[in-house]
Amino acid sequence: MNNHNFHPLIIKLSDRIEAIWHQYLSISTYEMPEDLGYVEGKLEGERLTIQNRCYQSPQFRKLHIELAQVGANLDILHCVMYPRFDYPLPIFGADLIGGKAGISAAIVDISPTVTMPETISEPIREWQKSQLSFSQPRELPAWGKEIFSDFCLFVRPQGQLEEDLFFQTIEKYCSQVCEVAAKCAPSSSNHEQETIQTRQRYYCQQQQQNDKTRRILEKAFGKEWADRYMNTVLFDVL
Repeated sequence: MNNHNFHPLIIKLSDRIEAIWHQYLSISTYEMPEDLGYVEGKLEGERLTIQNRCYQSPQFRKLHIELAQVGANLDILHCVMYPRFDYPLPIFGADLIGGKAGISAAIVDISPTVTMPETISEPIREWQKSQLSFSQPRELPAWGKEIFSDFCLFVRPQGQLEEDLFFQTIEKYCSQVCEVAAKCAPSSSNHEQETIQTRQRYYCQQQQQNDKTRRILEKAFGKEWADRYMNTVLFDVL
């Protein structure tokens, strides 16, 4: 990815997440529309760029990192890992919003699609007990309260120590999910597969209610393009 002038935590995290995928998973390229891999536009006179990296693995139908930048003052990292419907794994998601003034919003979660494997939940609960202490927690938006889990961390990191702790938290969440996924057997239960698919569909539908994301895309590229991008790249409701 072209990492020109992004906030250093955003670059550090995008590189680390991708390294974790390579470490634990057998990944291959995820084919997405050619015209949506890298796009440029204008938002209120500022240059807007969006870069996407997409992969897949035997356990995950889509592993997605998006880096977006508006002018010199707004940097965005969006990451999501959607499990295949026959794998009883959670949806890993992370977002960072920042710029020259620092990171204004940082969120990470593992949203269960069926019962959360204890091999994921227990180590993360221990991590939360021993590590997580942030001075400025943020409140979840209304559209997210039904899809985010008890593991969700949403904060405004203050200073280098909290930025480092958030980096370590994403590293822990992502590594734990991928390590368990690498050893996970697919489910043969039709009911479980249908539940995983239904849960992903609901997750995507709720995420699409994020008005801030939609407004930015509509202003820069128009409503039709924004709808297509949100439906095919960000939150592909199946």
